[in-house]
Order: sequence, then structure tokens, then C-alpha cells
Amino acid sequence: MKAYLAAACLAAAPALAQDAVLTDFNGSFDDATFAVESAIVGQGLVIDYVSHTGEMLNRTGADVGSDVKIFDAADIFLFCSAKLSREVMEADPMNVVHCPYNVFVLDRDGKVQIGHRTYPEGPMQKVQELLASIVAEAAAD
Repeated sequence: MKAYLAAACLAAAPALAQDAVLTDFNGSFDDATFAVESAIVGQGLVIDYVSHTGEMLNRTGADVGSDVKIFDAADIFLFCSAKLSREVMEADPMNVVHCPYNVFVLDRDGKVQIGHRTYPEGPMQKVQELLASIVAEAAAD
């Protein structure tokens, strides 16, 4: 039972910084978020939710006893692809843990970056390719 709990905790661990691919954006945070939104929609996908994580962290810092400003701004765009999700989940139903997919935009001290997390080898590489193409398109704007 202890081994099972340890494995479950490791599986539930958050993505580490090295598990993300970041691309510099030459422009403002607002321009980057517009470019990401346009690139996602341009793929025929629907954005389910935009998490304004940077705003939340800035707003709640004092409430949790911190004066550290992590981001000037940070938004996370969550979306899914019915076709691609079906494909990767038919290959392995546990790929459901990766859904919805996301692309994020960060502004740290005026340095704007667009990124996505990395995925395991195998069928999820198709999702990673989709995310990489969205980031590349947005960064090219």
C-alpha cells in the first residue's frame, strides 16, 4: 500500500520548470495573449477557459503573507481537440490526465514568453506538436 501511495504522489506531482518549453515573444503581454488566442482559434479549436494566474497571484500575495511578485502578468489558455484527444486516449485511456491542453503567456520584468508543457513519449507527442505549432505561430506575429 505504501508503494502505491508513493507512486500516486509522484504521478500527481506538478510539472517542473524543465518540463516546459518557452519561446520569447517580441512584443507586449497583451499582444502575446492576442496572438496565442488567434493561433488556437486558427487551428479550429475552442478556448474553454483563460486562467488569469498572474492577476490572482498578485492580488492574493499579501493575503498569504508574501510580498514576492512572481509575474507582471501570466495567463493560461485551456482548450482541447476532440479529434486529437480521442486519438491519444484510444491509444491509452490514461492520457486523459493531460487534458485539457494549455498554452501560457508570461511577463516577468518585461520579458514576455509563450510556452507549453512537455508530454511523455508516444501518442502524446502529437499533442506536443500541436502546442509547439500554436506557440510558433503566435511568436511569429
